[in-house]
Amino acid sequence: MLNTPQFSPELEAFRLTVRQFIHENLPDDIRQMVACERMDLPREAQVRWHRILHSQGGWCCPSWPEHYGGPGWSDEQQYIFEQELSLNDAPRLMIYGVGMLGPTLFKYGTEEQKQRVLPDILEGKIFWCQGFSEPDSGSDLASLQCRMTEDGDEYVINGSKIWTSDAHLADWIFGLFRSGGGERKQQGISFLMIDLSSPGVTIRPLKIFEDTHEVNQVFFDQVRVPKENVVGVPGQGWEIGKYLLSLERFGTAEVSRTKASMKRLTQLAFAPAAGGMRLIDNVDFAERYCRIERSLHALEMTERRLLLGDQRAESVDTGASLLKIRGTEIQSDVFRLTAEASAHFAAVDIARDYTELQADNPYQVGDATRNYFNYRKTPIYSGSNEIQRNIIAKAELGLS
Repeated sequence: MLNTPQFSPELEAFRLTVRQFIHENLPDDIRQMVACERMDLPREAQVRWHRILHSQGGWCCPSWPEHYGGPGWSDEQQYIFEQELSLNDAPRLMIYGVGMLGPTLFKYGTEEQKQRVLPDILEGKIFWCQGFSEPDSGSDLASLQCRMTEDGDEYVINGSKIWTSDAHLADWIFGLFRSGGGERKQQGISFLMIDLSSPGVTIRPLKIFEDTHEVNQVFFDQVRVPKENVVGVPGQGWEIGKYLLSLERFGTAEVSRTKASMKRLTQLAFAPAAGGMRLIDNVDFAERYCRIERSLHALEMTERRLLLGDQRAESVDTGASLLKIRGTEIQSDVFRLTAEASAHFAAVDIARDYTELQADNPYQVGDATRNYFNYRKTPIYSGSNEIQRNIIAKAELGLS
């Protein structure tokens, strides 16, 4: 693998501190689930790791300021922390509350909302999910029709959200809802937080191709929500949603996670096969492997420039779109080549029980193909890559 330039000695010492903490505190059963790249981690496992990080001084919310319980880290420390989580088989953070809603409330929420919502996220008491897409509003999010109607001190919600990740695990959902009209379809949209235990909420599971349960359809039938749960002001939802999606797209690139996946591909590529032949000795395989490796290295350098360099303040929209496009493309390339490298044992076994994983080799039969199919969704969610290209064209090239 190509080497990444190091940070200052102080930051590299911080990296070693994080790495040691993970090695000493990450439970083996959780490590094994992450090592086989399982995305549908049980809620119990996610919360358990979140609380272990919380006990270290707010590490569960690395981007949060100390005033709200976070560690108050610099951008560089946050970047290193995410790298070490990924490269040492630690779970993703509880992204919907920690990485999306929390920062959105910092920017748009009232002080009352911050005091009411943030502590439960920090302590792992409330599990959140995100409600944006609808059955007829996917990439064209501004066409959403799930409606909130004013009724005294409440709003009444009717409609549904679809492809809602982790809704079956969640306590609350935040999302965008139609609250009015306007000359443009982006107008009349509000950002709302809803308790999923409210009367009238129904969650229907949606099994995806490789038979895992990650996503759902959430139905709202006369669901009553206090007005105090609107973030920002009514009608400001499109602006708030764009800000939140920019945070999600930076995360969707998952450069560090792809580096971890590349390490697993490298183990396959250089392992002796029958007769002592290695996959990397095959000219076609080696060419594809090296092309992915170079692309991933270039993406990592671009990510560091956009997140940590002089352009960071200008990179929120187009930078997030660029990273989302290339990050998901390269991620797909890694999983495709890994599945091909494992072709002799990579048939999907939908009956496989994850509890049967072997501690010394958690990434085994079926995982490569299962992951390849699962991660085919990444170029679509968080705004499809086609939409991201339109965003870049409008912002950088002046095209309409």
